[in-house]
Amino acid sequence: MLFKDPVCGKRLQRGKAHIVIEYEGVNYFLCCPRCQTEFEHNLKLYARPELGEKAKKLTQVPHRRHS
Repeated sequence: MLFKDPVCGKRLQRGKAHIVIEYEGVNYFLCCPRCQTEFEHNLKLYARPELGEKAKKLTQVPHRRHS
C-alpha cells in the first residue's frame, strides 16, 4: 500500500518512510527530514486524516502473578 507524504505529495511505501509520526490517532508517513520538520512546525496545515493511516491502538495484556 502506498501513502502520500502530506508535505511534498510523494508516494511511498510504509517501510520506505523516513519517519512515521502519529498525530491525533493517525499515522503520517514522511519521506525526508525536510518534510518532517515542515510537518512538525505546521501540523494544522498538513495533518489531514485522508493522507495517513488510522493508528492501531495497543492493547494491554493483563499482568499475571506467579504463585
